Amino acid sequence: MVSRSPLRTLWGLHGTAVSVIAKRTWRSVFADNLFGRAAELAFYFLFALFPTIFSASSILGLIARSASHIYEDLLGYLSLVMPMEALGSVMKIFRETTEASGSGKITFGLIATIWSASVGISAIQDTLNAVYKVQETRSYIKARLSAIAVTIILTVLGTLCLASMLGADFFASVAHHRVQDRFLALGTVIAIRVICWTIAIVLLSLSFAVIYYWAPAVKRRRWHWLSVGGAVGIAGWLLVSLGLRIYLHFFNNYSVTYGSLGAVIILLTWFYITGLMILLGAEINSEIEAAAAEKRLIGKTLPGRRNSID
Repeated sequence: MVSRSPLRTLWGLHGTAVSVIAKRTWRSVFADNLFGRAAELAFYFLFALFPTIFSASSILGLIARSASHIYEDLLGYLSLVMPMEALGSVMKIFRETTEASGSGKITFGLIATIWSASVGISAIQDTLNAVYKVQETRSYIKARLSAIAVTIILTVLGTLCLASMLGADFFASVAHHRVQDRFLALGTVIAIRVICWTIAIVLLSLSFAVIYYWAPAVKRRRWHWLSVGGAVGIAGWLLVSLGLRIYLHFFNNYSVTYGSLGAVIILLTWFYITGLMILLGAEINSEIEAAAAEKRLIGKTLPGRRNSID
């Protein structure tokens, strides 16, 4: 019996070497046209964004007038990953639409928000079906209801994620003013921020898990709180988003070249990165499952060569 190292069995790699998964994923990235599909997702994300803002502001508008700083703080946390130029356009539209919202629009706004946001999830369903190499067997109604359900879950998780970061500032401020001892106050503030940001990261990973579990039309589903693909997707998304922010900070020529369209181009670029990282994580998970299936097949046909795929 061949022993397996902890690295090779982590998150259910089924004994397949990390290098094998990396090579298979690299080939599949081009075979499945992930870069083109990420561009498709970017368009649908953009298509779903602004109707969502218009309709969501109908719900939040009445409260936002009396507590607008709360919503600006929540949107401001997006600046940690979203480029400031793009976020500025989003917040501008948010302010303009909240000023015109009323109570009569709340019901319609709720329905329109969920429906418009589910357009992006429907696009994710189609692209993940291609990544997992499965045909869409669900009817249009069933697939769309699934997209709406995923949209609602992701909305709740996203709200909780932003609220945890807002709570970090609130409780840290309370601790800073209430705790008299300087070092104890500093330690309390650090502990509060670590706890709240850990909760935010857990909620973000849970969002990826929900997408990978419900979006593709696979017959046999397996729930993973944090899959290998999810971890790579989250880490890649955060790192590349940070890299884009740094690049735009030092080499931002979009506004000079494209004028007011520069913010839209930056927003599309960020959506492209987001879509690409979601697809990359799904591709990794797909290749892990495919390698495991091949290993089981080899084990059945050639019992003495169970580890030949390594």
